Amino acid sequence: MRWVLVVFVLFLLPVGFQVGAYYVDPSRDESWWTARRDSSAQAPDPAATNDAIVQVYAARAVRWRGAIGVHTWIATKRADEDYYERLEVMGFALRWGNQSVQVNRGDPDRYWYGSRPQLLRELRGGAEVERVIDRIHRAAKEYPYSDRYTVWPGPNSNTFIAYLARHAPELGLELPPTAVGKDYLADGAFVQVPPSGRGLQVSLGGLLGVVLAPEEGVELNLLGLTAGVDFSPLALKLPAVGRIGFEDVKRRRIP
Repeated sequence: MRWVLVVFVLFLLPVGFQVGAYYVDPSRDESWWTARRDSSAQAPDPAATNDAIVQVYAARAVRWRGAIGVHTWIATKRADEDYYERLEVMGFALRWGNQSVQVNRGDPDRYWYGSRPQLLRELRGGAEVERVIDRIHRAAKEYPYSDRYTVWPGPNSNTFIAYLARHAPELGLELPPTAVGKDYLADGAFVQVPPSGRGLQVSLGGLLGVVLAPEEGVELNLLGLTAGVDFSPLALKLPAVGRIGFEDVKRRRIP
């Protein structure tokens, strides 16, 4: 049947390819504890700029999870601050009796346990960016799953960043197809706007859904995996593999 072929080509084949590539990569035996965590030198020096800044990054997840998905986070810097704060969800924090939502000062662009991060979005400017930062931090405090973390299908780190992005539509954030968990909607919702803030997203528990939006294009979600087509800029989206085509990195300056 044709739909079986479509599922195989768009979902199973890309995942199989990436998993196979992971297991033949000799670097996978490197200890995650000793892997790189230094700055990748992509973010402006916070002590050398008076701009308020918001940046969003994605990097391949740690160990076997990196074959399929990425970890995402948001970094903010207010105009009068000489440091960045990273907002992210980390499941292992729950083991220490803390909440999964972590807001800490640190390099916004550091390697994620050996994986170089990719900058997805950047906002720079003045008062309007400050208001965006206020909304992001307020949403982080209101995140409904700070006491939960599930690698698949969510809620996880990508669920959190998608949640924050909906409170900051100025970012126009399009999360990569490898951001497993981004389609897990908060509070049991079935219909929302996508993370970019425009369009329509329908999702059944992060396991089955569709996105139709100017920024994301057309996305199909099957068992937490995303395949689709982005029209601006043009790219094919495949689970585990990511984008094939033009990169989608946007930097904006607003007042």
